[in-house]
Amino acid sequence: MAADKKAPIVIKKITVVAGGAHGGAWKVAFADFMTAMMCFFLVMWLLSQSSTAQKQNVADYFSTPSVIEYNFSNYGVEITLEKLFLDLINEPLQTLQTFLDPIDKTPNVMNMGMKKVVIAFLADQLGDIAEDVEVSGDTVTFEIPDSYLFERGKAVPAGQFVPIMEKIKGVTAGLEDSDLIMTSIVYNESVEAQEPALAKKVAEQRVDLLTRKLEASLENESADLIPRFANQRDDRGPGANRAVGGMIRFEIKQKKTLSDGRKPRPFADDLFGAKEADKSVYENFVKSVSDKKRKPDSKKR
Repeated sequence: MAADKKAPIVIKKITVVAGGAHGGAWKVAFADFMTAMMCFFLVMWLLSQSSTAQKQNVADYFSTPSVIEYNFSNYGVEITLEKLFLDLINEPLQTLQTFLDPIDKTPNVMNMGMKKVVIAFLADQLGDIAEDVEVSGDTVTFEIPDSYLFERGKAVPAGQFVPIMEKIKGVTAGLEDSDLIMTSIVYNESVEAQEPALAKKVAEQRVDLLTRKLEASLENESADLIPRFANQRDDRGPGANRAVGGMIRFEIKQKKTLSDGRKPRPFADDLFGAKEADKSVYENFVKSVSDKKRKPDSKKR
């Protein structure tokens, strides 16, 4: 009876489809090709139309990491993303320009947008030589003990004068639309015979020397250096370092109006971290930066 059952008949239909669009994969390749060609002709147009300085910027973009990449590698992902988020909201066009800026461009500390970024930058540039670091809405303040720059009670440069000045210039040279108020303070007790008049004279000589060095390094005409000097009693208390005979105080203050007529944007509080940009936060960044700088050496060993 089973033999009487007929095998099922299967009818297979084969539909031949014309080439058509070949699934659309060619569109992706064509889009990549057109993008590459557009970039190529854009670069060629820039090279033909731009000045020598602009040509150098184009060359730097292809030969050096950008500012964004530098921030990622030095300040970490969290800090960089916080700053990038705020900048894109407040100044999108200027933020896009930072992708083209090479890392050798002197940064403007007053244009960094966030307290945490400024503190990280100062820690990277000045390390533990800076004291009393404060970052407020439109002002950055820090002090350098005079023992790093001058012999005690004199206006004679110390052995570290040149390298320390280069670090300070790294913070001040790129300033725009800012007042750099530099005050030289000498303690009366640090000079010969503890004479207040001599201490005042030494403070004046020191600020004259520093003014000549820093004023020549300012890259923008919209930044003004305001030198000041003073002498005072040493009232730091019994636990103070008596090897320090004074200090050089730097106060960077943003001008009320920028060169283009806009009002400056004050430093923003951190989005995800601590809200206070005080000395303890600065010391933590100094430690983290120094740890990062030691890591490559340990790998080589």
